[in-house]
Amino acid sequence: MMMYSRLRSSLPRLLSPRLLGTDASRTAAARKPDLLSVTLAFEDPSAFRVKSWGELLRGLGIFRLCSFPVLVNNCGKLMSITRTLLGRRGFSLLLRPTVYAQFVAGENEREISQSMEKMSLLGLRPMLAVPIEEDLGESTGEKRYDDNMSAMLECVQMSHSNAWSKDPMMQLKITALLSPELCVKLTTLIAQQPYDLSLLVRAMDGEPINFPGLDESEAAHFLCGLQRLNKIAEASVNKVRVLVDAEYTYMNPALSLVTMAMMKKFNKDGAWIWNTYQCYLKESRSLLLEALHLSKNEGFCLGVKLVRGAYMDKERKLAEKEGRLDPIHQCWEDTNDSYNGSLDVMLEDISQKPESYRIIVATHNEQSVRHAAKRMEELGIDKDGGSVCFGQLLGMCDHVSLTLAKEGYAVYKSVPYGSVDDTLPYLVRRAQENRTVLQGIRKERDLLKKELRRRLGLSPRGGSKLVFA
Repeated sequence: MMMYSRLRSSLPRLLSPRLLGTDASRTAAARKPDLLSVTLAFEDPSAFRVKSWGELLRGLGIFRLCSFPVLVNNCGKLMSITRTLLGRRGFSLLLRPTVYAQFVAGENEREISQSMEKMSLLGLRPMLAVPIEEDLGESTGEKRYDDNMSAMLECVQMSHSNAWSKDPMMQLKITALLSPELCVKLTTLIAQQPYDLSLLVRAMDGEPINFPGLDESEAAHFLCGLQRLNKIAEASVNKVRVLVDAEYTYMNPALSLVTMAMMKKFNKDGAWIWNTYQCYLKESRSLLLEALHLSKNEGFCLGVKLVRGAYMDKERKLAEKEGRLDPIHQCWEDTNDSYNGSLDVMLEDISQKPESYRIIVATHNEQSVRHAAKRMEELGIDKDGGSVCFGQLLGMCDHVSLTLAKEGYAVYKSVPYGSVDDTLPYLVRRAQENRTVLQGIRKERDLLKKELRRRLGLSPRGGSKLVFA
């Protein structure tokens, strides 16, 4: 029951020969290769016919601005200057109908409900995200963490009480409830002496626990943090699936430790607590295999959010500064192989025990989406059976999301909400972390332009050039 360092020797047994495929799966692949390649080509601008004129023009304008690296890289400074010049009210009036409306669902439950009801009509499901997180040096004290817990409990209630989707999800960042400094220290401690998951479960239940290596104040804060997470999990179990985000490598082992303890306690009869695996990390496959092994040994269900990752530049700079090996794959192709390989591992296990494993294929990469759909078909996994779903960010990659939904797959949109002031730091951080994605949305922009030309009655190859070229 000890954590990850004791599991390495067991990993080879998890690599099933079935991952190489069977005659039946190869036959299935040969039957319908063309159908999938056509339906999931993501080349059809008709996916955007559901958008209003305002949404179409807003998307074109924002995506055009996002194609300029200087704007994306300096968006925080530019917004700060604009806010100083326009004042708080003027800045809000500028942002609300533009960037805010593109990427945020709203400020209050009425606005959020309107956004979510429209999303539901399009066959998409919301995955609400409270835009709260901390990094080193940003810790704010127990009261702030308690306030964050209250906000997340409201998110659970809102996700469950509204009929937006039949299987609601929400996102959670542990650093909104537990100081990053403690997470960093825990990461160092468990590398030397892994903690027993049962120890954390007992702490969640309120039992006074002495955590090896922590002083009295650190142990007290850890206990408070675990009990905050316990309250959120108790409120969400059998109602809302809670997807815990991964963050930086210098704290991820602690975040995974806490998440696995929550799984041990709450995932006995279903995957209600999920963990995130960042496939741009060289160690991502081994971490996923360790989690699968642990879930089997401890007897809990495993929920996986599979992402490529968003902290590449910071991770590399930090590794260089500290004289460590770069934790990130050296090239895009290696990251793709890592992602698709981990995806295959999960889909194989899901095909064998769909009640024990779940995955959200959280990616904007069209090739990985098609790969997942193809493997689902080969393995006989239902498109909307609950074990496999897809996820993209609100305001982005709609040509993929809407096409998947149209074809009958379960598709979620990551949906931040809150005031302009509350969501601005979140949006700036996401923009900077995802700038390669933002700068590479030319295809979506081109599809939006095709739809605009259609509405204006212009020939797709006509001589009239749009200003959003």
